[in-house]
Amino acid sequence: MKRKHSVAMAALMGLALTVSACGSDDGGDSAGDGGSSPSSSADGKIGVILPDTESSVRWESADRPALEAAFEDAGVEYDIQNAENDAERMTQIADSMIGSGVTVLAIVNLDSESGAAIQEKAASQGVATIDYDRLTLGGSAEYYVSFDNTVVGELQGQGLADCLGDKQANIVYLNGSPTDNNATLFAEGAHSVLDEMSNYKVVGEQAVPEWDNEEAATIFQQLYTAAKGKVDGVLAANDGLGGAAINILEGNGQAGKVPVTGQDATVEGLQNILAGTQCMTVYKSATQEAAALAEVAIALVNGEEAETTGTVEDVEGGRDVPAILLEPQSIMKDNINDVIEDGGQKAEDICTGEFQKLCADAGIS
Repeated sequence: MKRKHSVAMAALMGLALTVSACGSDDGGDSAGDGGSSPSSSADGKIGVILPDTESSVRWESADRPALEAAFEDAGVEYDIQNAENDAERMTQIADSMIGSGVTVLAIVNLDSESGAAIQEKAASQGVATIDYDRLTLGGSAEYYVSFDNTVVGELQGQGLADCLGDKQANIVYLNGSPTDNNATLFAEGAHSVLDEMSNYKVVGEQAVPEWDNEEAATIFQQLYTAAKGKVDGVLAANDGLGGAAINILEGNGQAGKVPVTGQDATVEGLQNILAGTQCMTVYKSATQEAAALAEVAIALVNGEEAETTGTVEDVEGGRDVPAILLEPQSIMKDNINDVIEDGGQKAEDICTGEFQKLCADAGIS
């Protein structure tokens, strides 16, 4: 994927902080009924379709509330629903939203084919579309809002290398869904770092369909067995997959001895880091990403062009898509407080039970 940066990130971050100020909590309930501000300042309605509740807890625990706050603060009517990992359901939700009068539709596609079909239908009805978090290859979105996903993979690769050190090590890659373009970028970014280090050897690599954590455990067990247990590090694409690998390692008496990466800075992922069973995670601020999406969507509602940071290449569609790419952050034990201070997680959710002492030892409060 080609990246062409053209606008200073600092300006975008200032913009994001302005848009993402907290609003009321009476819009867009978790059942998907949507919500609206009583004093809308934008003449239009924004629809957002989140992908699922299983690939990562972030979609409902982080993205939804951040989007609600951003839209309500901006005074724009909105409807946020979740496709529950069902492409047909996503299509039905999109049709319903278009029928209800949304003027801008943002989706986190489950696969590029169904996502592109939704965008084509929206365009035929005069509805502008935005790719949120995942680029729809062959799609027609006016804008793409996400984090720099190649950098996510680079941070994971460097994090694993930092945890492994200079020793000879066998690595297993547990990649994300093959239908998710982001997963491809994560893997490419990680390989770009680790493949340059001759002391590391890849002894297994497989994608996990639909980011399914249970299937990830089965896949990792097979890879671990094929490597005869000689696995020194695991490049897991997110915290859910990392947790699945850790469970298998624990069953083999290797949890805490084999560094494992992750992504999303989930409560479980951060607890695993505190416990020493996970090496690192990558934090992508939902507040920043939601604020950036809200800014783009509101610009489209008002018939304006959005400010971007560059373009990304849609290799299937043969076009450059105007993009807002935010910078992810590597998280290890010594900077978990960064996630808490940004509002990504609450200390009381992380520091429960056996983790209270671990949090205290790590200076987390």
